[in-house]
Amino acid sequence: MTSAVVVKAPSSTANLGPGFDVFGLALDAFNDEVTLTKTKSGITITTEDNIPTDPEYNTAGLVVKNMKKKFNIKEGVEIKIKKGIPAGFGMGSSAASAAATAVAVDKLFRLKLDGNSLVEFAGSGEKASAGSVHYDNVAASVLGGFVIVKTNPLEVVRIEPPKDLRMCIAVPKINVPKRKTKVSRGVIPKKVRMVDNVLNLSNASTIVAGFIKKDSEMIGRSIRDVIVEPARQHMIPGFLKVKQNALKAGALGVTISGAGPSVIAFATRSSDLKKISSAISKGFASANTECKTIICKPSKGAVDMKQ
Repeated sequence: MTSAVVVKAPSSTANLGPGFDVFGLALDAFNDEVTLTKTKSGITITTEDNIPTDPEYNTAGLVVKNMKKKFNIKEGVEIKIKKGIPAGFGMGSSAASAAATAVAVDKLFRLKLDGNSLVEFAGSGEKASAGSVHYDNVAASVLGGFVIVKTNPLEVVRIEPPKDLRMCIAVPKINVPKRKTKVSRGVIPKKVRMVDNVLNLSNASTIVAGFIKKDSEMIGRSIRDVIVEPARQHMIPGFLKVKQNALKAGALGVTISGAGPSVIAFATRSSDLKKISSAISKGFASANTECKTIICKPSKGAVDMKQ
């Protein structure tokens, strides 16, 4: 009988412009690693990272608590978390830990859950960081590839991304507010003009078509958001210049990664990705901000490292 499981889950980008709270894409830029070990009782968390170790305030801790309760698991669990994804920068950091943990509990106790159930349990852990449940990042981290999340009831559709799709992610070196997701959700407009809603819906639909047709250019050209991005862009130094520079350098589409402040540019394998990265860095520099750029591609979902 297995007594310990190690699972790695990828970073992700949510929204992809017009797909607010619906789209997610797993990225191979960063990973979180979670090790679960059976103990006699309780839930303990160990980590060398600056994250809460009280299970009530930790995404992984909440996932274990909820799954233990649901499946009447009497044994205890020690959770060891190794963070590779920068927290609070719009790349699904808390979601990856939750995703890895849901998959690890499933493996450790041989629950044999389907993807939808794993996403649901992983989503329950997001309450610890976001204050409410969102499934876009966790679905991408659990399942990998491109995901579409339908809620009430939860149904996740996964589509394999085109092989030539590439992204440049820029992580600005700025201080992010505590409970940043909650702060960035607070600036989203409560009312939306019908013309803007139609434009976002047409772009979101074309993104889905692009993934189905394996057409990276169609995806990139449709990364256009006229509702959430304009409301949030003031939170990112030099955003308009960053976007303008990246598009001039050959990016197909540019938007805020999740709730930000990271910015993501979509391109293809044949694009000059270094040129796009350099253009983004210059855009941030125009606002006296340094950034780290990573060239990445779509990733697989959470994986058991011992298999």
